[in-house]
This record gives sequence, structure tokens and C-alpha cells, in this order.
Amino acid sequence: MTVATRKQREREEMRQLILEASRSIFLEKGYHLTSIRNIAERIDYSPGTIYLYFKEKDEIFHALHEEGFRRLIAQMEPLQFVSDPFERLKAMGRIYMDFARNNKDFYDLMFIMQAPMNVEAPECWEMGDTALEHLKNVLRDCQAAGRFKGQDIEFLSFYVWSSMHGMCALYCRDRCQAYPDMDADLLMTRGFEIFVQNLEKL
Repeated sequence: MTVATRKQREREEMRQLILEASRSIFLEKGYHLTSIRNIAERIDYSPGTIYLYFKEKDEIFHALHEEGFRRLIAQMEPLQFVSDPFERLKAMGRIYMDFARNNKDFYDLMFIMQAPMNVEAPECWEMGDTALEHLKNVLRDCQAAGRFKGQDIEFLSFYVWSSMHGMCALYCRDRCQAYPDMDADLLMTRGFEIFVQNLEKL
């Protein structure tokens, strides 16, 4: 291993250490109470070390946000081989729901936690935009196959996303406990089935 290769690997390892510590603190304290200083304290380094990798808190939060979308999109990539667009749409919903179940921390950071990030460049939101455009394209394919006639894709995609998000947010924030006699995973599964039945009527 060359010196340059070793240094690059060490840099990537440190960056990942910062991100993992930051994710934990964001979830514990929320966006506003998280600081570069308490991230540095968590990994036993000086704040100056953090600034070698990230210029501000917003950049760290944004990096975590994008990583969550990369993971979600990667799980959906195999669906391109599903020929029936409505079956592809249903499979996307199941993957989205499973992602929320198995990655509560990322889901919270991506969709729930209030974080007024000062990241305005359009390209900075590429991963999130990619995920939303993928949903819209599948809905367009469904329309081409004869479903959702007369429905506006923008409103329809909002309906699909917000419906799925509502169930996932309740699950991730443990609000399914409002149904003490029902298993949370069963609520999610049955809720999704009813949602699909409603989609079939559009």
C-alpha cells in the first residue's frame, strides 16, 4: 500500500467516524442542539479536526441525508427488471416501508427531523430529487399501461409519498403504540394493503 493510498483510507475512515458520531448526536439532541463541539467530544478529537472534513454542521447533516437516499435508491435498483409498472410501484412501497423499519435513524434524518439546512444549490439535493423522480416515472409508466387515467403526476406522487410517509413516520416515532392490542409491523403491513387497494381504484 502506498503512502497516498494509506492516507486516503485513513481520511475516509475519519470522515465515516465523524458521520456516525454526528448521526447519533443528531438523533439524541435534535438538529438545533447538535454542535461541532459536541461531535468532536464524542470522538475525542478537537473541533478543528472536524473542520478539516466539514465546514459546518449543515454540511454534516446534508451528508447523512444524502447517504440515506443512496441506501434507499440502491435497494430499489433491482426493480427496473419488473415489467409490470403497477407491480413495480407496489414493490417500491414495500422497499420504502422496509427501509423505514430497518433504518429508523436514517429515515428520521431524511424525512422527519426539522433541520433548516443552508444548502441551496440544486445539485446538493440530487439524491432526494432522484428518488422522487423515480417515483414519478413509475407512475407515468402506470398511466401508459392504462392506470391512473386523468391523474396529475405531481399530485399523484404527493399522495403516494405522503401516504407511505405517514405510516412510516408513525412507526419510526413509535406512535403505533396508540394501538396497544396491535403489533406495529402488522399495522404497517395491513395499512399498506389497504393503501394499495385504494390505489387500484384510482
